[in-house]
Amino acid sequence: MPDPQDLVFKSLADPTRRALFERLCREGTHTVGALTLGTHVSQPVVSKHLQVLKAAGLVEDRRQGRETHYTARPAALDPLTDWARQMRGFWEGRIDALEDILKRMDQ
Repeated sequence: MPDPQDLVFKSLADPTRRALFERLCREGTHTVGALTLGTHVSQPVVSKHLQVLKAAGLVEDRRQGRETHYTARPAALDPLTDWARQMRGFWEGRIDALEDILKRMDQ
């Protein structure tokens, strides 16, 4: 089973998928047809991108008649924010250590 963090990173690495996710976050639930408007890609391509986002847990879908409505799941970004927090702590520690070394060198 793929790592959830890897799925999120891979899913959002594509600019079209990232734009679709951002749009759903900003504007709320949309159908595939509505999401296709304002893009330069076809409806089947938008559908494929949404399936990748869904597999990563970034969106959920709900069928209503013949249409599928997609909604962003911002909580699925938690693995990404956890990773960023860890990296920030790592680099802050490194920078603090470097500052200490530089201060000792100046004395």
